[in-house]
Amino acid sequence: MVERGPARRSGAGVKRRKPPPARAKWSQRVTQTSNALSLEPGVFTLRDPKAVARSLRRSAEQSRRRKSEPFRSAMSMLNFYINRAGRTLTPGGRKRLEAAKDELRALYGRPRRKKRPSNKK
Repeated sequence: MVERGPARRSGAGVKRRKPPPARAKWSQRVTQTSNALSLEPGVFTLRDPKAVARSLRRSAEQSRRRKSEPFRSAMSMLNFYINRAGRTLTPGGRKRLEAAKDELRALYGRPRRKKRPSNKK
């Protein structure tokens, strides 16, 4: 019979992952220097979804750095910001930026997103 050492707890002796170094903040660099479009400072911190949408539209139409049509560039940057903010985005902030997507669609004459029925009871 093979003799075994003392039982170990799961994860004992496993090193925890260190937080990423400062250079890993690539998303901030993308937002500032991306070829998608040149944004106005503080656009995602505006409180009014219509103001966010108008600013993105203005930036997309004036930018010479974008690679696709203005609507796609503006929506792409808004989605990028929402996805990259992840857990740090408050529920109110996410709701405001999702509303900004609908406002952006309206500015470009696109159909608004259909409201999903709530599953909460």
